[in-house]
Amino acid sequence: MRVAILAHEKFPDRAKTAVGLLRYADYEVEAVLDRESAGRRVSEFVPDVQDAPIVAGMDDAPEVDALVVGIAPIGGGFDESWRSDVRTALERGCDVISGLHYFLEDDEEFAELAAEHGCDLWDVRKPHEDLTVAQGVADEVDAEIVLTVGTDCSVGKMTATLELLEAARERGADVGFVPTGQTGIMIEGWGNPIDRVVSDFTAGAVEEMILERGNDYDYLFVEGQGSIVHPAYSAVTCGILHGSMADRLVLCHAAGREAIHGYEDTQIPPIPDYVDLYEDLARPVHETEVVAGALNTKDIDDDETAHGAVETFRDLLDAPATDPVRFDAEEVLEAIL
Repeated sequence: MRVAILAHEKFPDRAKTAVGLLRYADYEVEAVLDRESAGRRVSEFVPDVQDAPIVAGMDDAPEVDALVVGIAPIGGGFDESWRSDVRTALERGCDVISGLHYFLEDDEEFAELAAEHGCDLWDVRKPHEDLTVAQGVADEVDAEIVLTVGTDCSVGKMTATLELLEAARERGADVGFVPTGQTGIMIEGWGNPIDRVVSDFTAGAVEEMILERGNDYDYLFVEGQGSIVHPAYSAVTCGILHGSMADRLVLCHAAGREAIHGYEDTQIPPIPDYVDLYEDLARPVHETEVVAGALNTKDIDDDETAHGAVETFRDLLDAPATDPVRFDAEEVLEAIL
């Protein structure tokens, strides 16, 4: 499917959905919408993903099948400055895919335009209505469950999950992916958006996916969300941890990150503290272990310095670690598999 991705004034650093789709999705990205960088190309900012022109708006985009909202702001709200682009897309007969907490299908103007022009509105973050509480049975599936957990939000949990998944497949391992966030769901075409689920049902929504796929693979890689110490998102993290009943954890961290993003008065605890926090919290439900780490070194320019950061992270973690985008993941895979 040919798509344009909306990422106004956020590309690439604060448009992780856009970057995730460019790197991992099967979509053919024909354009990225960003007023601030119009006239440039994706490759000037992110060289290791599919390339596309950056345009000022949907009026300047080539023919596509869908417009994807590639921004996931704190709170998931809809910026009214995007309305003209969504309107133009629908008037051109394009579907619109959104991972916002604001549901486009509940917007009267968008719903009317979609009906008039025969378009679909896919609100990825809208959970299905039959979710329920967890039964505590995710550990009964055949697959070993591997969960990425983080020191903060936006440290690369989805990226690490997909990079390790692909590396495991290249080794011949029988692995599947369980998406829990909007970008992962867009990439895979299925999943439960855990941060939109009623709190009583978060663990159940994860368990449901584990049960659906857990006997089809030897390993299931579950995409983590948030952080157990995050002032806003810790409840989502705990729900995934307990609902997945993970056998192994991979701790993800961003090099140089010292405080919780957006909550700079909340300092990030020492790495060894996270190991104890995650393992201790999981233990009453299902005993698990942090077996490896993934360090996001995208803000470090040279490989030598990045390699040093990984070595420091490995020492603090007391487990194998890598940046799976930048370096080899073999040692980490050995610990996981």
